[in-house]
Amino acid sequence: MIPAPARALTEPSATPRLLDSWSATGRPLGLTEHLRHHGPVPRTGRALIEVIEEAGLTGRGGAGFPTARKLRAVAEGRRRAVVVANGMESEPLSRKDRTLLAVAPHLVLDGAVLAAEAVGADRIHLCVPRNRTTQLSALATAVEERRDVGVDPVVVRIEALPHGYVTSESTALVHWLNGGPARPTSSPPRTREKGVRGRPTLVQNVETLAHLALIARHGADWFRQAGTTASPGTTLVTVAGAVHRPGVLETEPGTLVGTLLQQAGGPDQPLQAVLLGGFAGTWLSLPHALGLPFSREGLTPHAAPGAGVIAALPHDACPLAETARILAYLAANGAQQCGPCLFGLPAVADDFTALADGHATPDLLDRLRHRIGLLPGRGACRHPDGAARLAASALATFTGDVDHHLTHGHCHRPATLPVPPATRTQEWT
Repeated sequence: MIPAPARALTEPSATPRLLDSWSATGRPLGLTEHLRHHGPVPRTGRALIEVIEEAGLTGRGGAGFPTARKLRAVAEGRRRAVVVANGMESEPLSRKDRTLLAVAPHLVLDGAVLAAEAVGADRIHLCVPRNRTTQLSALATAVEERRDVGVDPVVVRIEALPHGYVTSESTALVHWLNGGPARPTSSPPRTREKGVRGRPTLVQNVETLAHLALIARHGADWFRQAGTTASPGTTLVTVAGAVHRPGVLETEPGTLVGTLLQQAGGPDQPLQAVLLGGFAGTWLSLPHALGLPFSREGLTPHAAPGAGVIAALPHDACPLAETARILAYLAANGAQQCGPCLFGLPAVADDFTALADGHATPDLLDRLRHRIGLLPGRGACRHPDGAARLAASALATFTGDVDHHLTHGHCHRPATLPVPPATRTQEWT
């Protein structure tokens, strides 16, 4: 089933690009239609890296790293390279990558092949969670279509990985492809230096690869016609929570948060805050958040786009209860191999739950702030850092709620966001 709704903005300043064919037809295109709509895949080779640099494309997986720098680093490796297309999308509130893979699979595959040619790779691994069986079948069909007509000069393999919050991390993907569990590993060496089978490995989010396919066809100047100088192009955003039409939008970076909420049908009830970036993101109160541009530079220093998520929190929900549920989920779904995940994050989650439930002791707030400060920068991956950011932003944004819970106990308001149960869900192998 195609995730719904997958919608592109319709203002002249936000012409759909990634979702163009979907907007025109309302269905995914087969290979023949795709090539007729977008044109043939150009054979650009390593010269594409310079075009990507001129375009200013940055990664759409969350970190926002310059794509050309990653391509060049892998291309300069001493061994034959490997490309890993990351379609895992482990952020529970995000739907952008699975929507893109459902409605424009050949655009993603075009980008993966072009990236492989640019870095000198002979193999592509497209990684998707094994529990998305319908999507895996559709992607296998798309790959077979391409294989039958010989459009791709490299081998493309669909990889069905265990699904968990940290299994989408780049070192976790490489570790699994090398026969290990899908857990993050410490670096160095970095995957771009020594990844799959010890070879230089480009790990790139599927949305980034789809943009790459369009830039190869239309050029850097075309890409920069949308977005801002610092954040050019378009980007996919998942709008979730208390809006009339939650779903995936294609927008230009720099579009106001309030505008994006309106593009999702507007709030379906009064709002008090938004969560920007997903579970590892930042709470911001309203109306302040509505006037912020949704881009890396536009949200600095308040927040970051992260996984491209805007979640609207209704006024009658308890923000502390929401945060406690998310922290409990994050604590249960870490890699469980470093101290911050094994001990620190569960302790923060327990303290936050006590605060939300109205069971705070006099020293709880000081202890909670101290523990939050101990999490960042101490694990093999950045999982605890995101949890610390979320918890700290909740204490800073919802000071009135914190005071009420400390002095009067539980506020009895509900939690409304779709947070998975706080049970360990990963299968590592």
